Amino acid sequence: MKIVVSGASGLVGTALARRWSGTHSVVGLGRRPTPGGVQWDPAAGALDPAALSGADAVVHLAGAGIADRRWSDSVKQAIRDSRVRGTSLIARSMVAADAPPPVLICASAIGYYGDRGNAVLDEDSEPGQGFLSKISLEWEAAADPAREAGLRVVHLRIGIVLSKHGGALKQMLLPFKLGVGGKLGDGSQYMSWIGLEDLTRIIEYAIEQPTMQGAINAVAPTPATNADFTKALGRVLGRPTIFPVPGFGVRLLFGEMGDALLLGSTRVVPTRLAATDFRFEHPDLDSALRAALV
Repeated sequence: MKIVVSGASGLVGTALARRWSGTHSVVGLGRRPTPGGVQWDPAAGALDPAALSGADAVVHLAGAGIADRRWSDSVKQAIRDSRVRGTSLIARSMVAADAPPPVLICASAIGYYGDRGNAVLDEDSEPGQGFLSKISLEWEAAADPAREAGLRVVHLRIGIVLSKHGGALKQMLLPFKLGVGGKLGDGSQYMSWIGLEDLTRIIEYAIEQPTMQGAINAVAPTPATNADFTKALGRVLGRPTIFPVPGFGVRLLFGEMGDALLLGSTRVVPTRLAATDFRFEHPDLDSALRAALV
């Protein structure tokens, strides 16, 4: 297949390129010109529909990092615009292509559900409150032009991606390796996670299965509390986890972002994937962490 991937140089995009090397033709969509890639500018609304024409699928992963900087009004606006404008541009460009790609796999996030305590959340659960929920709603709605044109659209609500090469786990590794890791707040908040390898397999599965559309929770079937996640990471690394960070400390360091990303509880399960023949390589946390740290 010919697959166009935005965010191809990111953590997930790079993993997809490795997975599909020698089997599929991957065309990267980036802001800078690259050999064999396509240049676009979401802020300016610049993307030539001809660049998408004839592709078998588009995988849209690009967007400003949610946890890269403490949230200010300008940072939150950049997060919102990078997702909503980029998705809208890709959806409209697909429709305008002479030979539109039949499927759009669009990244979304479990932030859609918000901070929901111990409630078990699946794809039919209502959206939550707060910044991340609002952004996720707008993000998914931005793909409407493709959906209304009859193209198949899949919104992958992605959990915490486990990889030593990027994301939350990479940021955790140094303090845990030094033996100063610990739970955040009281540790009761749920973390819904997914191994990087399984995420790439879910993306591939979503492209190949014509019945898959709409929201799909891209998370492992065993969400863990922060306390249990902390113990598992310490166990895998062979290090103690006896230095908790109190909730007020998280809020002092990270402000609103800390409340939403580190102290918020989102217990998400992959109900729609479970109803298919998809099988996780790493459904439990210990095996996923060991695979991520190889």
